[in-house]
Amino acid sequence: MSRPEQEIKNGPAAAALLSAGLGCFVVGLDTVLAQIFPAISSFFNWCPPAGPLSGKSGLAVIVWLVSWAFLSAVWNDKEVDFHVVWRAALTLVILANLLVFPPVFEAFGH
Repeated sequence: MSRPEQEIKNGPAAAALLSAGLGCFVVGLDTVLAQIFPAISSFFNWCPPAGPLSGKSGLAVIVWLVSWAFLSAVWNDKEVDFHVVWRAALTLVILANLLVFPPVFEAFGH
């Protein structure tokens, strides 16, 4: 006797993808904010040898993990529109890459 196949929902995969996009975007946003506000740049200096990059990447990892945990809990047994999630994640990654491009974030310089 064969077992009935269990349908696998795409919610957990979508949660992982979107949270990765959010984490990437936070790096870009932090880069621009640190360029605009010297106080934020100082706040991001969590490890002096690495400078503000330590805080920027650290905060991005925190946002990634928290958003992944939250979205995974919300979308655990759900089927979500993967195309919408894919476009949103791709948009966030593209924006992140633009925001960390030196001519872009230096345009916000103080």
